[in-house]
Amino acid sequence: MTTTGDAEHRQDDPDHGGAAGTQVQSGTQVQSEVSESTVRQAVGAAAMGNLVEWFDYGIYSYVTVYIAAAILGGDTSSNVGLVLALFAVAYLVRPFGGIVLGPLGDRIGRKKVLAMTIVTMSAASFLLGCLPTYSVAGWGAPVLLILIRLVQGFATGGEYGGAAAFIAEYAPDKKRGFYCSFLEFGTTGGFVLAAGLVTILQVSLSDAAMHAWGWRIPFLLAGPLGLVGLWLRSRLDDTPAFRALEERSVVSASPLKDVLTRHWRPILVCIGLVLFYNVAVYTVLFYMPTYLQTSLKLAATPALLYVLGMMLVIMFVIIPVGALSDRIGRKPLIVTSCIGFIVLSYPAFMLLDTATAWGTVLGLVILALLLVMLLGTMSATLPALFHTEVRYGGFSIGYNISTSIFGGTAPAILALLVDKTGNNAIPGAYLAVAAIVSLAAVVIVKESSRKPLPGAVSSSVAATV
Repeated sequence: MTTTGDAEHRQDDPDHGGAAGTQVQSGTQVQSEVSESTVRQAVGAAAMGNLVEWFDYGIYSYVTVYIAAAILGGDTSSNVGLVLALFAVAYLVRPFGGIVLGPLGDRIGRKKVLAMTIVTMSAASFLLGCLPTYSVAGWGAPVLLILIRLVQGFATGGEYGGAAAFIAEYAPDKKRGFYCSFLEFGTTGGFVLAAGLVTILQVSLSDAAMHAWGWRIPFLLAGPLGLVGLWLRSRLDDTPAFRALEERSVVSASPLKDVLTRHWRPILVCIGLVLFYNVAVYTVLFYMPTYLQTSLKLAATPALLYVLGMMLVIMFVIIPVGALSDRIGRKPLIVTSCIGFIVLSYPAFMLLDTATAWGTVLGLVILALLLVMLLGTMSATLPALFHTEVRYGGFSIGYNISTSIFGGTAPAILALLVDKTGNNAIPGAYLAVAAIVSLAAVVIVKESSRKPLPGAVSSSVAATV
């Protein structure tokens, strides 16, 4: 095992870390091939965990009104903001999850930690579906909700960074954007699955049934989904890059210390990029159903159908956007999205505020096209900020600090801003400000398209796509 000094000595070693298709024999790094089918299995296993994560968060967003009535009791409309605040509770512990689980993934392997996170997340979702109501448990109901959300948030702190590193380290350099975009395809798929399921339940069940027990069904289904994800992840070896570190006996003995003392600059860049990215994600995907129902007074089913249509558009173009980033670079797409949000996000919400069908559709299409340029590129951009021996930890720490402060709090802040200002377009201004704040990170980030990950050699794949 290495010491911290060893890690510092390796910083500029161009052959350090391995990549997809790299094996090590007798201390010498040689190039071998990873089959295309293995890469695709790795992508599917990682994306499935992301689907489970965002399936739960999507459900929570789409059944907020029912949770408010069941778990908090009293007047539903006055409790929606409190339920959104409870949603943000999980984000208080996400940085701690990133600090603990991220470096652990650099110490014992990506695969083992990702197995832990998917089991914990799906179990927590299942328990949410079993929560007693306020009428049964009183204030014990929201207390249990908070505890479950805290456990879930801790586990989630180790999920996205590990899943992104897992795919990035398996993917060939020239197609990393294409393969990594499937991670966000899984994210959007989780939202679509949640929105579709909730919509079907709302159409099939009476309002009384939805309030009584219907809202629980999607949470209960998260348990079996998590088991499927665990099975997929258990079938694969750890990434070639991490196995190369193990075979050379150069896995860092203290990855947390290494990343905080020697890799703090990329952590800051990661925080800056994720600020803009997550405010956009949580505004457009999480807050939108609640916004359409509470601010624009749309009925629950039409609101979900609008959001579902928007997410299907995103799913349709996200993989081509990832592939495009391999050809023209990640940075041009990120810069275009940033400028687009600065200029167009407020007009998009003004269109939504018309409360007309054409205004709602056009506003959502604008936001979806701006967001997909981030979704299709960020999962390949962020892992490339860090060296192999601290990639999981560095990514998880930077990502979750920014998500905790700016992402998970966005729905509650936006609901408060709309309520206090009476301006239904104010979320667009919030998006624009977030994009302006992140401009510095967007400008200084280095282009990573078609290049080996830091500390890795160029990878090869047995078959072309």
